[in-house]
Formats: sequence, C-alpha cells, structure tokens
Amino acid sequence: MNSDTKYFKKLGVNSFCDLALLLPKSYENNFITKAPLLNQQNSIEVEVLNSHKSPKALSLKLFCRTWNEKLNAIIFRPSAYHLATFKVGITLHVKGKLIYSQGFTQLQQPKVLKEINTINTKYKTSIPNAMMQKLIKKYLKEDNLKKEGVGVKDIQNLLLLHFPTLDFLTTFMKDGLSKDVLRTLKYIEIRQYLKSLEKKSLKFEAKSKLEGSIESFVQSLPFELTGDQKKVIKQIQDDFKSKYATKRLIMGDVGCGKTMVILASVVMCHPKRAVLMVPTTVLAKQIYDEALKFLPLHVKSTLVVQKSKKSDDLSKFDFIIGTHALLFRELPDIDLVMVDEQHRFGTKQRVAISNLAKKGDKRVHFLQFSATPIPRTLSMMHSSLVDFSYIKELPYKKDIDTKIIRKTEFTKLLEHIKAEIEQNHQVIIVYPLVEESEVIEYQSIEEGRSFWERSFKNVYVTFGKDKNKEEILQEFSEKGDLLISTTVIEVGISLPRLTTIVLVAPERLGLASLHQLRGRVSRNGLKGYCFLYTNLQKSKRLEDFCKTNSGFDIAELDLKYREGGDMLRGIFQSGKSFEWFDMSEDIEILKEAKENLKYNAILSI
Repeated sequence: MNSDTKYFKKLGVNSFCDLALLLPKSYENNFITKAPLLNQQNSIEVEVLNSHKSPKALSLKLFCRTWNEKLNAIIFRPSAYHLATFKVGITLHVKGKLIYSQGFTQLQQPKVLKEINTINTKYKTSIPNAMMQKLIKKYLKEDNLKKEGVGVKDIQNLLLLHFPTLDFLTTFMKDGLSKDVLRTLKYIEIRQYLKSLEKKSLKFEAKSKLEGSIESFVQSLPFELTGDQKKVIKQIQDDFKSKYATKRLIMGDVGCGKTMVILASVVMCHPKRAVLMVPTTVLAKQIYDEALKFLPLHVKSTLVVQKSKKSDDLSKFDFIIGTHALLFRELPDIDLVMVDEQHRFGTKQRVAISNLAKKGDKRVHFLQFSATPIPRTLSMMHSSLVDFSYIKELPYKKDIDTKIIRKTEFTKLLEHIKAEIEQNHQVIIVYPLVEESEVIEYQSIEEGRSFWERSFKNVYVTFGKDKNKEEILQEFSEKGDLLISTTVIEVGISLPRLTTIVLVAPERLGLASLHQLRGRVSRNGLKGYCFLYTNLQKSKRLEDFCKTNSGFDIAELDLKYREGGDMLRGIFQSGKSFEWFDMSEDIEILKEAKENLKYNAILSI
C-alpha cells in the first residue's frame, strides 16, 4: 500500500474493510440495451448516416445496428470534439436518452462509450473518481477481506456493491439494497467501530491498590443499602484491589442513592485521598453535607467551590469535593478521582479531569457517575473502554403520575397547584425561554412570572444566566412554595417537599432531560406529579414517556426517537454517528460483531 498511502490517509482508510465501506454514490450501466426503452438511457451500436450542424445543435441520422432500425439524434451546443467524432460512415457505441418526438424516435445528447457491457462505478470522495476506482480494483479483493476476518457471505456482498452484476443493478434500481446486503453494511460498520475502540482500550497499571474496609461504615448507616448499591460497591471494591487502574461508569436513575456509593468508595480509598468533581455548587454542597453526616469521623472532608479560600491547605483532607474550581487549585496527591455527570463539563474541563487521573505511566482509579442511564446498545459498544455498573433499585418506591395537558386544562392545573401548596408541598414551573420569542409559541419566564407572582405567595424565579441562581434555589428549598425556572434545575438540587413539576413545551426537550426534570419530584416517597404542558395535539414520543418512570426504559426510548450520534456525543463525546448501523434496532448485529471479534482475537493468539 506504500505508494498509495497518501490517498488512504486522505480518505481516512486504515483497513480493507474501511475501504469497502466507501460505497459508490451511483452506477452507470453501459450494457447494450437489447430493446428500446423510452424516456430512459439506452446504450446501442450505431452507424452515422448523415449529420447537419446548425448554430445551436448537431442533428444526426443514425442506423441502430442493435435494433436494426433508423433513428434521429441531437447534440445541443456541439463542440469540435463532437464534429470530429460523429463523422458520416463511422460506427460507434453510444449512450443517450431515448424520446419520441414528432413521429420519430430520437436519441438526446448521445455520448461515446469507451467500454460496453460494463457497469461504471462513480464515487464521491476526497480524491478523484478515477483514482478511487483504481484503489478499489487494486485492493478490494476476497483474500484481503478474508485476512481481516470477514465471512464469505459478507465478502460477496461487499464486492457486489463495488463490482456489480447486471442482475444486482437491475434489482437495486428497482427495490434498493436487499436486506442481506444491508445487514452486511450494518455489520461491517459496527465491527470497524468496535475495532477502533479496541485501540483505545489500553489498561494502565494502578498508582496503588485501595483496600480500605467498609464493613463498619455500612453498619453505621441508619438505613439498609439496596441490593444494587451493595452489588456496585462490591464491583468497585474488586476493581480497587486489581493491579490495573479502574475505569468504571456507574449509572443510576434519579434518586437511586449514588451518593452512598460515592461515600463507600471514599471509605475504601482511605487512608489514600479521593476527589469528587460535580457540575454545580448546589450539588457539591449537598454531597459535602452528606459526607459530614455519614462518613466516619477520621475521614476528613472539604468543599472547594468558586468562593472557597485558595489559601486552604487541601493536603489536610481525605475527601475533596468541588466544582470545576478544583481544576484551578493545587491539588495534593490523589489515588481516586470521581466525576458526576462528566458530559456536563466542557471539552477543556474533561481533558483537565482526565489529566488528574494520570501519574506518569500509571493511573489513579477513575469512577464516573451518571443519572442519565444509557441504552444497552451503547453499553455493549463501549464495554472495551469502560466497565459499567447499574443501580436500578430505588431506596423507596417513586409514585409519580405523568400526564400531557393543554390550555383547556389550565384551570384544573391551578387547582392542583393550590391544593399541593396548602399541604406545604412545593411546585416548579419550567419554561422553555427566559424572554419573549416570535419563533416559539409559548410564554417565556418574563411573560408568565407576573401571573404566578400575583396568584401565589413565596414565588421564586431563576434561570441559567442568573448569577444568583444557586442562592435562589437554596432559599426556595427552605422557604418557597412555587419556583419559576428554566431547565437549570435539571441537575443538582434536592427538594424533599417538591411534589409537582410542570414542563412547558416538553416537545423541545430530549426524553432524558424530561426524565431528569421529572426526577426532581417525589424524592422522599411523597406522591408526585409531572405535567407536560404542550400545544401539540398528538405526540407519540410524549405519550410513550408518560407510560414509564424507569430511566433505563427512557434511555431506550430516547435512542429510538433521537439520532444515534447524539447519544454518542452526549455520553462518550465521540461525535460518531453511523450511516447504516441503527443503534435502536441492530443490537443483534452488534452482538454478532462482538462475538466474531472475540473469536478472531482467540484465533490470532
């Protein structure tokens, strides 16, 4: 491949399978057309009987040897090439569109064919078509694909796409790709993606083993941990004792008790030091309060946020909890890095976080926590990069009714809100916008707040760019009845008295975000209500959302209704999306690809 390396580099091709996935964008059929096809392209053998040039066209009389009949032909805006080529008495193979005009059949814009009874492939890539054709003919061979572990049937389908037969092309033009060929493309595409992940899945030696005992910590808790919490803590305990640095993503639904798993990890880390980074000050403070409440006294915790004193000596503490402000501090020696909702940090912040986990050739143990469960398809795809844990059990049953409502039910909604506030419960109204918009047909916070402030007492208002939002959320938690907000409250606020959330224009949000917002209510076992206030007359997506409170079911629904690439970008920040493979439908193909890659790896040992 040496002489062609520059072309492969430009195409982003690293293997024969990568090359095979660069399919032709169109096919040109140069097979001789045995019978006339009106209003279609026809390839025929002709003899030029007569020619006449006018200022705008070259008119030809032809004898079609293929069909044994005469026909007219016309070439608009002829060049010197056409005059030299279509000379009287010459015999040519030509191709053009056949039409019926004024009692005669006429071939429009005939062009000379250099080859007949062939199918010409046309590629749209970053290199010229002729060079692409040359690379395909030179490298896309059965033996080369076999060496990469591709099965016979898949090889046949791939070669057929690049070296098509007339039967294939006829079927393709009529019905598109067959199910069998489409399955091959899905399989090869996801297989290549999995292979690219394997190159990233390096194991690093751990900076240290973490072997702190947690029995006394678990026994000291005033409640029993759920089965899932215990299972995940055991998985992490086994990770920490390995000679390799942990890379684990712990996913749990809203309110599943991830904080207890975080604190158990800190105890297992002790006497080594642990750091936790979270996206908001409110959430950092909340976890800090839990740490003070539940961790053993000998495990010293501290909080680092934007307003914290930079003169504080962090080396005095065993557990450092903070926001991205941690990245601007001189941190002491660390053996465990934990991050909550990592995908909510910016790209530079994520790089800085991962750098925290590097210590020369070794790595510290690294745990990610997320309240946004990802679909099993994604989990399977990325299992070579990171280990997955799931917390599905909740410490208490969540009883939340979700209902779609419209303008006609606004009066009933008001009655419900009044009744909840009278019981000392709290309510949140989430608006899609802060200020009025001509594009969106919903009220903004600025338009709607006066109504709520007139109708209720103890109304608080905040939004994303509000500099005081965290103080307002804290004050609302203690004193408020009704909060008017944007989706800023999606993550990191504990409101034990919150029973009702109204989401205005829910169709503008992803299902994962809707679920996060709904998860703010019924945190302590109270009866909860989530109202989806929409102008849409019908929405299957919202109807499906109302049927389940499970974050894991929602993740599958979200995958069904969203582009797969969005999911990848959201959790893994890869930006990869697929042309053929469908993450919501093709899990069996994914399983097959993973099994075959394992099998080929065993054979190569």
